Amino acid sequence: MALRRALHFVFKVGDRTKTATFYRDVLGMKILRHEEFEEGCKATCNGPYDGKWSKTMVGFGPEDDHFVAELTYNYGVGEYRLGNDFLGLTLQSSQAVSNAKRLNWPLTQVEESLYLTEAPGGYRFYLIDKELPNCDPVQKVSLAVSDLQRSVHYWSALLGMKVIEKNEDKKIALMGFSDNQCKLELQDIGGAVDHGTAFGRIAFACPRDQLPDIEALMKKEKQKILTPLVRLDTPGKATVEVVILADPDGHEICFVGDEAFRQLSAVDPKGNDLLDEVISLTTLYSIKEILSSTFKPHSCVFCLVAFTGHGCR
Repeated sequence: MALRRALHFVFKVGDRTKTATFYRDVLGMKILRHEEFEEGCKATCNGPYDGKWSKTMVGFGPEDDHFVAELTYNYGVGEYRLGNDFLGLTLQSSQAVSNAKRLNWPLTQVEESLYLTEAPGGYRFYLIDKELPNCDPVQKVSLAVSDLQRSVHYWSALLGMKVIEKNEDKKIALMGFSDNQCKLELQDIGGAVDHGTAFGRIAFACPRDQLPDIEALMKKEKQKILTPLVRLDTPGKATVEVVILADPDGHEICFVGDEAFRQLSAVDPKGNDLLDEVISLTTLYSIKEILSSTFKPHSCVFCLVAFTGHGCR
């Protein structure tokens, strides 16, 4: 299925400030676009939440030819419970390793030229200590499965991925739509997959006319469809169509029509400034809320520092 391509993985984040620091300053990614929404997504892109939320796309380059991260922030939700479903994202960048060391970001050497670090929220990232490649530095996303054979059948026979490597001893399969895209690694953990509340979603693009066929095939094979074919609007941007599936272990999978998505996913040169602006406004609002609802007239500046972590510089 060469016409299908890997797009992004969705992470729920509870702290936009620390998360932005990790992706920008540690990994060295760029803010590709930032969008604010007043109500929950019809395809539950932001999870099972109905309120105000935001979406920030970050990556090493445009989503047309890079696998990126979608950071969803639900206002009022400060943390999520991790499960054992997401095993990590692997990327190649010696600069990211250097950045982590310089910023004293927790970093553990796993083996020669391979380091493990975590994004805020506990999401694992594996950093290969080599120069940035000429292609996309993001190499693979690793997900846990309870039955490797069943999962490989689902992703290959039903979704059209090819098996690139398979290690029966380690119970790992590496899959992808093409050799030059970010790969999907499935690892059998020998037990049930727990998605917690931090569960993510992996997204792929396909020609728009394949979407009804994907939905029909899943119905025929009695596989789970979380959201039937639906149109999603983004204020001031292209409307896209998606089908949301779940694999045998409940991993959420989004297929989106490629033609409209290429318009929607165009890099916004103002994206970085938009994110910084809403972070600043949210921080100011939080301080005002604390002052108005928590502090009594006699409250002092030392109390404010204790509650907010902000003081004189």
